[in-house]
Amino acid sequence: MIALSYDLHLHSCLSPCGDDDMTPANIVGMSALKGLELIALTDHNSAKNCPAFLKMAEEYGILALPGMELTTEEEVHVVCLFSELEAAMAFDAYVYAHLQPIPNEEAIFGKQQIYNENDEVVGKVENLLINATTISFDEVYDLVERYGGVMIPAHVDKNSNSLMANLGFIPPDARFTTAEVKDLKKLHELRKQHPYLEKCRIISDSDAHYLEHINEPLHELYVEERTREAVLKALKDSPTV
Repeated sequence: MIALSYDLHLHSCLSPCGDDDMTPANIVGMSALKGLELIALTDHNSAKNCPAFLKMAEEYGILALPGMELTTEEEVHVVCLFSELEAAMAFDAYVYAHLQPIPNEEAIFGKQQIYNENDEVVGKVENLLINATTISFDEVYDLVERYGGVMIPAHVDKNSNSLMANLGFIPPDARFTTAEVKDLKKLHELRKQHPYLEKCRIISDSDAHYLEHINEPLHELYVEERTREAVLKALKDSPTV
C-alpha cells in the first residue's frame, strides 16, 4: 500500500466565500509547498474550476481529483469526488440545473470566478452557488455513483451544514463508507452518539477558503496505487476490508 498525504476539501475563488487568491494555480502551488501528495477541488455546487486545477496539478506532479461540495435540499454539505473530469463536469451540469436560480450579488456574497489553465479569469457563474439544491440527501449516494464518484458527508462534527446538525441523525439506510471530521478530538464522542461511524473510514480535511488554511501533510490515505481510481476505491471500500 502507498501512503499519500492529502487534503480532499478545498475551495477556489469560484466559491463566493473563497478568497480571491484561491486560484487553481495558487491552490496547487501552496499544496506543493506544504508537501501534500493528494488534493481535491470541491467548490460549492460547482466543478467549473476543476479543468484548470487538474492541469496545474499535473504540472506540479500532485495527484488531484475533480470534485464538488454539494448542498442538499436539507442544506447538508456533501463532498463528491470523481476519478474522471468528464464525469465531474457532467455532474456539475446536473447539479447546476437543480440549484435554486437566485442570482449572485457580488457586493454581498463575493465573486464566483472561473479560471483557465493559464490562471486567467475567463468567466463567472451567475447563480449563487452557496444556495441549496433540490437534491435530497437520500438521493446523493445513487446519484454520485451514477457518475462514477464517491460521496462523503462533510464536516459531520460541525454545528451547521452537516449531516448531524441538519438531519440530527444518520439515516438507517445510509450507505456511505467515508465521513469527514474536521476536529478529530470529537471523533470518539461522535462514534458513541452515531455507531454507524464505527464502520466508516474517517478523513480530516481543511475545507480551506484561504491559502494559509490548506492542510499541512498530517493525514495520510493508504491506496493500492497512485491513481485517482485507487483513491476512489480506498474511499469506497470499508476500512475493515
